[in-house]
Amino acid sequence: MPDGQVLELAGLTKRFGAVSAVDDLSARIEPGQVTGFLGPNGAGKTTSLRMLLGLVRPSSGTATIGGKAFADLASPLQTVGAALEASSFHPGRSAANHLKVYARAANLPTARIDHVLGLVGLADVAGRRVGGFSLGMRQRLGLATALLGDPGVLVLDEPSNGLDPEGIRWMRSLLRHLAEEGRTVLISSHLLAEVQQTVDALLIISRGRLVFQGGIEDLADPDEYATVVDSPDRAALSRLLDERGIEYQLLRNGFTIRHHEPVEVGALAAGAGIALSNLQSKGASLEDIFLELVSGVRVHASAGGTTLQTTDATAPASEDAPAANEVAAAVVAADAPAAAAEHAPPVEDAPPSVEDRVADEPRPSTALVAVIAPAAGAPAASAPAAPARAEVADGPRPSYAVASTGVIDIVPVGSAPAADASDGATPDGAAPDDHRTRREQEVSR
Repeated sequence: MPDGQVLELAGLTKRFGAVSAVDDLSARIEPGQVTGFLGPNGAGKTTSLRMLLGLVRPSSGTATIGGKAFADLASPLQTVGAALEASSFHPGRSAANHLKVYARAANLPTARIDHVLGLVGLADVAGRRVGGFSLGMRQRLGLATALLGDPGVLVLDEPSNGLDPEGIRWMRSLLRHLAEEGRTVLISSHLLAEVQQTVDALLIISRGRLVFQGGIEDLADPDEYATVVDSPDRAALSRLLDERGIEYQLLRNGFTIRHHEPVEVGALAAGAGIALSNLQSKGASLEDIFLELVSGVRVHASAGGTTLQTTDATAPASEDAPAANEVAAAVVAADAPAAAAEHAPPVEDAPPSVEDRVADEPRPSTALVAVIAPAAGAPAASAPAAPARAEVADGPRPSYAVASTGVIDIVPVGSAPAADASDGATPDGAAPDDHRTRREQEVSR
């Protein structure tokens, strides 16, 4: 029987540009139990599992299996069985041939193929092409692939996805059986009710950070739970509780008692010969606690006192970004006119090309922002923005405006020198209307 291995994540971090998918995640998954890996969409669960399996290189930190990285395992398929996707199958290949490819690659006996197909309930469709399988059948085939090497560690991503109620119950029983054999079973899931019936321990992350690690019984404080008891003879039960000095609150569904376990209350009632119609422990549900943990409303001690922080979505500028983008981004910043004037290039008689004027607008405004280029030969650093707008009517300077969509609109205001303005001609000898028409055609192109 294969031995389970300890899975350990130490300071595991993965960044994609400015986004931290996983942020300093440290956790330990023990063998002999089913551990649930929970978190909202985008929390970093799949990225963490991929780093554990050597499919993604971490930015920092380590992920080990039995003290070794996945790449250092002597027999990976016989040590770790993983199923992260239910779509990584060749549609024209049969289920048996799919497993045969893996068996030959890992130098495993082909006799394991029939065994694992029977184990997952696909023995009758071993010769069918995978392209005709339902999602539930693909999930079973993925699990068969993970079990092909009889590994001591199982890593499964959403194993119950696509299964019918009978299949979910079968999956739950199989995972429990594998854990009882001493294997390490780590599963991620969004089905909280199913997780509550299947797992022994939980690992919950949010925004790439750990928010809880421990058993399900450790999720809530014991003071949050209460014993609810009721009897057809409420008067006798009330006298018994008063005699024992047990405080209670009488509600419609019975007596609510805190700091006393149901076993204790039931034993007292049985000793006094009082029949009970209801005896249960009530508290916050897994769903309520989960939502409070991932939203930051509840902070658990197992998270190390860390607080969730909103990831900065502003990405740093690329080193190989064109210089024109930097100039244009500085020009369109309406709240920094000095910086815009410092970076703005001198304007020549000919209008700049459309390509030179196109730039990214990181924070588009809801209105047009007029930007006036400084006159040729004028000192760039000393040209304030407000006077420049006032000179539009007096000087022949071309300008443009940035709309909320990031599109640059050309606003011609005349390009002829003041000395030639009286004869109605432009420097190239064309009439102002003709020159304006050519500019608008250029912009439309």
